[in-house]
This record gives sequence, C-alpha cells and structure tokens, in this order.
Amino acid sequence: MAQSVATWNVNSLKVRLPHLLEWLERAQPDVVCLQELKCEDSAVPRDAIAAAGYHVVTHGQKTYNGVAILSREEARDIQRNIPGFTDPQSRIIAATVGETRVVCAYFPNGQAVGSDKYAYKLEWLAALTLWLRGELERHPRLILTGDFNIAPDERDTHPDWKDGILVSPPEREAFRALLDLGLGDAFRHFEQPERIYSWWDYRMNAWRRNFGLRIDHLLVTPALAEELASCSVDTAPRELERPSDHAPVIARFL
Repeated sequence: MAQSVATWNVNSLKVRLPHLLEWLERAQPDVVCLQELKCEDSAVPRDAIAAAGYHVVTHGQKTYNGVAILSREEARDIQRNIPGFTDPQSRIIAATVGETRVVCAYFPNGQAVGSDKYAYKLEWLAALTLWLRGELERHPRLILTGDFNIAPDERDTHPDWKDGILVSPPEREAFRALLDLGLGDAFRHFEQPERIYSWWDYRMNAWRRNFGLRIDHLLVTPALAEELASCSVDTAPRELERPSDHAPVIARFL
C-alpha cells in the first residue's frame, strides 16, 4: 500500500505547477489525485512531474475540468470517465497503483439548485455510484478521492453559508449513498478540530475569514480504513501567491 494518498483541485495545472512541485517536495505523497487541470493531455508538464519522481496518467480537457493521478509506482488498468455514462466532460480517471484501486473524481458543481447543471450533477452521481458498486466487488482496496463539490454535513460548512448548492439534501443524500456502498470518510475516521475546510472562495476575503467548506474528500474501503494513520488538510499552499482556491487533503497509512 502507498504510505500516503492526497487529493488537490489545483484550479489550472499550468498556473499552479510551481505550487504543486514545491508541495510534492515537501509533503512527499506516494499518490496524488489532481482535479481541474484545465488543459489537454498534450499540455500536461510530464517532464517536470517525472523529474519530481512521479508517473502521471491524465484525462485532460481544454480550458475546463481535467483529472490526473500522479504516483511513485506506475499505474495500470486505467479507466477514463464512467463506463456507460456519456459525458463530454473529463471528470473521472481510475487506475490501480500497487494493490489499490484509485479513483480520482472531479464532481460537477451543479451551479444552482434546480438548474440544468444541478440535474446533471445528480445524474452523474447516480451513474458514479452504480459503477463503483461493481468496482468495489473487484477491488476490496479502493480509494475514491477528489473534489466532490459536496459538504457532507454541518461540520463541513461555515455557519454563515447560505447558498443551497453544495449542501442541498439531494447532494448530501448522494454522498451518503457512496458511504452506503461500504466506503468511509478518511477525514472523519479521526477526531478533528472544528471548522476545518478545504475550499475558500476567492471573493469576500473568504480565506482570511476562514469562510469555507470541506468539499475535498478521500473515501476508503474498510481494508484501507484499518491502515489509516492520519488524514488532514494542508492549508499552507492556500497562503501562496496566486493560489488554488482549494487546499490539498492527504491521508497517511501505516
């Protein structure tokens, strides 16, 4: 098993590459799942990532979306997008690293409750859950990680958050459906301080006010939960100049 697995919505790999390379050097994760690459596969800086000690598999898209898995050990059995679900958006990449199936996901935002994009989000979530049921039958050691664009409960939401999106009952029910597959929230496996978030809007001085949401998650099967040593949000990259609006979340294993 990899000793550490992280997720980070970098909000443009091109812009945030220096931050990513600096963080890889400091945090030394074994596997990193990235979201919002915002570039095609051909534009991924593979040489720089390789020089940092990582293999990379990607499912890119120009301007929007895009996901990648970086790993010390070369990944195999790569799957892009949800099988059987037609989707022009690059939101899923899965691969086996060692004995562990790693699913990197960039969940739809949904824009606003009741919108067409919200309906797409719920359809996408249903398709993901159905597919994962089969994946879990084949892979008892599985991690689903990424930017879920869902804050699961009130602990994960700043008390003054008023918007319905990311916290609506159907979104939270869809999150619980993923847990009902047999997955556990690695972050909640441990006692955590209050008001720990992973995303802060660029507007309204949200970072300085800690006006955020915890929407970046690592869900693990019981076999992996038994090996968890810690799970935390690393807020240091959010302090940098021109940061992503997300911070990396990293789980470490025994």
